[in-house]
Amino acid sequence: MAIHLRFASVLLALTAPALVAQTPDQVLVVVNAKSAVSREIGEYYRSKRAIPRTNLCTIDTAPVETVERATYTSRIEAPVGQFLKARGLTEKVLYIVLTSGVPLRVKGGGQGLLNEAASVDSELTLLYQRMRGVAIPVAGPVPNPFFRQRDTPFRHPLFPMYLVTRLDGYTTADMKGLVDRAMLARNTGSWVVDLKQRETNEGNTWLRNAALLLPKERLILDETDKVLSNIKGVIGYASWGSNDTSRQHRFLHFQWLPGAIATEFVSTNARTFRSPPDTWELRGTWGDPKTSWAGSPQSMAADYIREGASAVSGQVEEPFLQYCPRPDFILPAYNSGRNLAESFYMGIPAVSWMNVVVGDPLMRLR
Repeated sequence: MAIHLRFASVLLALTAPALVAQTPDQVLVVVNAKSAVSREIGEYYRSKRAIPRTNLCTIDTAPVETVERATYTSRIEAPVGQFLKARGLTEKVLYIVLTSGVPLRVKGGGQGLLNEAASVDSELTLLYQRMRGVAIPVAGPVPNPFFRQRDTPFRHPLFPMYLVTRLDGYTTADMKGLVDRAMLARNTGSWVVDLKQRETNEGNTWLRNAALLLPKERLILDETDKVLSNIKGVIGYASWGSNDTSRQHRFLHFQWLPGAIATEFVSTNARTFRSPPDTWELRGTWGDPKTSWAGSPQSMAADYIREGASAVSGQVEEPFLQYCPRPDFILPAYNSGRNLAESFYMGIPAVSWMNVVVGDPLMRLR
């Protein structure tokens, strides 16, 4: 297995120049007319990345985190689709960037893998197919056509989807910091991979495989019950987050380099982008509102942004481990020169599900 994975790493490096994407005119920025923060961040990002004004789409809906499916369909999906068609951007646009103030979660009934809920971001990836009349089930995850596509450039119509990310965080300063750091991304620093004790499970296997595919001389790998913290010069990080019972604190006190990304196996770390109290820590228990934040005691994706990371993945509700982002695809792809959106979606097994990717889709290591 190790030999095979090392070969894949070499192959990925050799093909990287052909896989480098894409240009600002292939990005659609979505802002919410009812959110001043959304409009401000959307314009800030559009200006910094020189995205054409004709690629700025304004929707009009309540700036709440959770919406009913009917609201999602009529107030988010439909106007974005109409905008793309009217501007002749359906094929040209590859990436959609949502901004803080655009709803985060689509409410739904059902349980387990028949859950009808999803993140707005993940649901919107399928707009490309829905605009062509493809009927897609509401309940449960839908296979991601770009999953595991290490050696193929993302393009339409080969991959019938949009890659959707968002610019979000606790404060406007946090969100602008995401944009600013993305412009400075360089391929330097350490890749940090922190396993959950010495357990044998799929998640730890994926983390070990990620480590095999990263530059050995820049890798920090821990397979003990220790939680890695206080590391300088971090460019990438993968772990179990608060699902590692040894993790007791929100912040890792890393020095994150511009362009640094983070991913973790946590069910609800993108449940909200509202900031917890400064006194809140990861020592709560499920069902105890006094020790939870936004209904969960788990770690928060936005904490990584607050601390200085330039991108992070998360889940709005339980995705189950098999549908969490896969670090063995994400980190090596990003190291090879793939942009942020392609790197993360290459490692996300399903869409119309719970996943969220926070960051500039065009960010890549140079």
